[in-house]
Formats: sequence, C-alpha cells, structure tokens
Amino acid sequence: MQSDEMRAMRLALEFSKADLALNEKGIVSTIVVFGSSRILSPEQAEEALSRAQDSGAVERAKKQKQLSAWYQEARAFGRIVSERGGALTGDGQRQNVIVTGGGPGIMEGANRGAAEAGAPSIGFNIVLPIEQPPNPYTTPDLTFCFHYFAIRKMHFAMRANALAIFPGGLGTMDELFEILALKQTRKCAQMPVILFSREYWRTVVNFTALEDLGMIDSQDAGLFEIVDSAEEAWDALVRRGLTVHTPLREP
Repeated sequence: MQSDEMRAMRLALEFSKADLALNEKGIVSTIVVFGSSRILSPEQAEEALSRAQDSGAVERAKKQKQLSAWYQEARAFGRIVSERGGALTGDGQRQNVIVTGGGPGIMEGANRGAAEAGAPSIGFNIVLPIEQPPNPYTTPDLTFCFHYFAIRKMHFAMRANALAIFPGGLGTMDELFEILALKQTRKCAQMPVILFSREYWRTVVNFTALEDLGMIDSQDAGLFEIVDSAEEAWDALVRRGLTVHTPLREP
C-alpha cells in the first residue's frame, strides 16, 4: 500500500474514510475556522507571563497575552455559530457545524466554543514532522488525521457554508487564498468569507495595492469582509446569505 503505484488508492481511502464518517453523523454543512496554532488561550498566556524571567521572555509573553484575545473571539464565534446555525438540531441532520484543523490555538478556541454550546465539532488534523496532537475539544468521532493536504483541503471546502479566517501565518494564508481563488473563478459556491481583525489583515496584506496594480478586479474586494468581533462576524454571515442549507457539491 505504500508504493507509488498505490497512491491513487491511498488518496481514495483517505477521502472516503472521512466522508463516510461525516455522512453517518449527519453532518451536511459546516462553517470552517482557520487561524494560527501559535495563539495561546488566556490561561496559557497568563501562565507564560508568570513564568517569564528575562526582559525578552516578558515581552514575548505580553504579546501572547495580547493575541490571546483572538482565541477568546474564536471561542465566542464557535459557540454563537453552534447555537444559532443548526448544529444542535435533533433530527439527525446537523448544519453549519464548526470545523477546524483540529490543532491548538485559534482552532482549539473555535472547537472549545462549540463544545461549550453542547454541539459537535470537527477536527481535520494532519500528520506533520512536528507532532500536532488533536485539541481536547473536537468531538472524538469527528476527529480525523490526514496524510495528504489535498484531501484535507477537499473536505474543508466541500461542505462549507462559510469561512472564518482569524490572524495566522503561512498555513492560514494558504487556506484563505485558495478559497478566494476558488470563489473568484466560480469553482466553488459563493460562500461568505469573514476575516477577523481589521488591524491585522490591513497590515499584513495590501489588498488595495493588488487592486490598484490591476492584479485583481474591483469586485474581487467583495469576496470577503473584515470584522472585529464574533457578533459582528455572525451578523455579516447572515447578511451575506448564510442559511441552514446543504452546499452544492460538484459531481
């Protein structure tokens, strides 16, 4: 099974395992949350600050404490979506279920919020050279570990009714721009895409420059919306058409 000739079979098996499990649990649509795995919870940030010894460590710990506010917003967002979006329905068909990459940081915050609402949530973890164990808040039966990034990306996209993108690094950027490209080229449903933190995104990505240079069209700026809080994000999702429905899946 590990030979090059059997790669197609491995890809198919990895796709089918998660697909069958999600169907069995009645997960018909999701809201995807991406963001940095490096952002600590407020509890972890406070502990790191209390342990810091030298001035450099203190400054890093203070920055982590500041960033932990986004963990709290992810936690609030996971709870709000789970309570209002259809994940708690008892008819066997769960809508707008929170799904993350299953790791720490922002991912943990969103899964934690869903768990606090009493709703299931999904963790799509992946095998990495540096071990990334699943966070403790994903639903055990909905916690997966992928080998192939491509199959993991397919599962993120195929049931998504919306995306929420928190501050993050290269992995977060990768997922964000892939979905924006799919929306731009009409290769996926025109789902709402919400970015958290006006300060962060306007600092790290100059979308206006892309438009001014003609690299994107003016209407491409409408592919996403930037917000600063979980409640603002929910309002934006509803205004942009979020409903309890099943996304169209390509044959």
